[in-house]
Amino acid sequence: MKVRDLFENIVLAWGAMKANKLRSFLTILGVFIGVAAVIGMVAIVQGLNKSMAEQIESLGSNAIFVSRYKPGISINGHNEEERNRKRLTVEDAIAIKEFCPSVEAVSPSKSWWQYPDGNHAKYRNYEVSRPELSGVTPDYQIVYNLILQQGRFFNEMDMFYRTYTVVLGADVAEGLFPHEDPIGKIIMVNKGKFSVIGVAEERKSLLGKSMDNYLLIPLSTYEKIYPGDEGVWIGVQAKNNSLMDEAIDEMTELLRRRRGVPYDKPNDFAIFTQEAFMDIYRQITSAIYLVMIVISSIALLVGGVGVMNIMLVSVKERTREIGIRKAIGARRRDILWQFLVEAMAMTGSGGLLGIAFGLSVAMIINATTPLAATVSIPSMVIGFSFSVGVGLFFGIYPATRAAKLDPIEALRYE
Repeated sequence: MKVRDLFENIVLAWGAMKANKLRSFLTILGVFIGVAAVIGMVAIVQGLNKSMAEQIESLGSNAIFVSRYKPGISINGHNEEERNRKRLTVEDAIAIKEFCPSVEAVSPSKSWWQYPDGNHAKYRNYEVSRPELSGVTPDYQIVYNLILQQGRFFNEMDMFYRTYTVVLGADVAEGLFPHEDPIGKIIMVNKGKFSVIGVAEERKSLLGKSMDNYLLIPLSTYEKIYPGDEGVWIGVQAKNNSLMDEAIDEMTELLRRRRGVPYDKPNDFAIFTQEAFMDIYRQITSAIYLVMIVISSIALLVGGVGVMNIMLVSVKERTREIGIRKAIGARRRDILWQFLVEAMAMTGSGGLLGIAFGLSVAMIINATTPLAATVSIPSMVIGFSFSVGVGLFFGIYPATRAAKLDPIEALRYE
């Protein structure tokens, strides 16, 4: 089909849609909903992608984690063997730092959530509710790439003397000290008094949620206030990226010996990197993608059936027009392309409206939430292509019927 003929068919299609505005809009509504759902969901998922990537990058590229279980999403929870595993201890962390030559820093940590009401931090009339309270070691700053905007971090003297010192997350510092310098101030953390020695820089949000509502105290102080046999979470940093595998092998061999794991049995602990968190994220977003595909597919199917129905009605209404065009020399393929272009123009218009709506959704999300929703050019191209493809697929049958009409019979049609 020549460019001139294509342009002429587009003009005819636009005229037909303009003559039946309401019918045309109702016809493309399904396509509009399908494309808008795709663009909106993709914008949200890309925002989640960016949020997760930034958070993982903030940990550094050579971070390794040791826990009783590998993180993940499980419907049935942990099995009996996992529930009966021995807890990891501070001594395990000390052994890793001492006997694993590929390891640069090791930070065991414990967290207290003060169920059911959560932790509380208070300074004068200001209070912050439900901050995460963790006991950590000086190496925490190295392992988790923590940068301070004020003050200092814990040192070995704080650990040895079990000092009541605290490092504040950015949200806690802002909530307790909106108008003054927090360094050196005494705050109440649950039922204890702590001296503020440092304030951490603001972190990137994770999945739209702030990661700055936390308090850090020396692990030795934490164990004094909250004695118990709960295990530790161990964060490790390899000396460099090239030694990641060696560090994991060294830790695996050491922990198997310390925990008495027989040579023919699997590990009763988990060692993993940031990729494990990306796996969890992929499990979450795969469900989002599935919902997106189902919604958009149903909407596009409904829209396609509507297009086919309306095009059949249009062919019936314009039978005499078709007969006149054939009588003056129009070929079958000319009639075929006329109605195919009209169907594609109709669904393509719905696609463009859906893209515009999806862009609006992304802008609203950006303006009202911490999530950085973004719409990429490829997603818009794919959305528009699918909308036009629906018109092409569902327009073939009506266009073929129109092309096969006998010109004499068509001219006689009233």
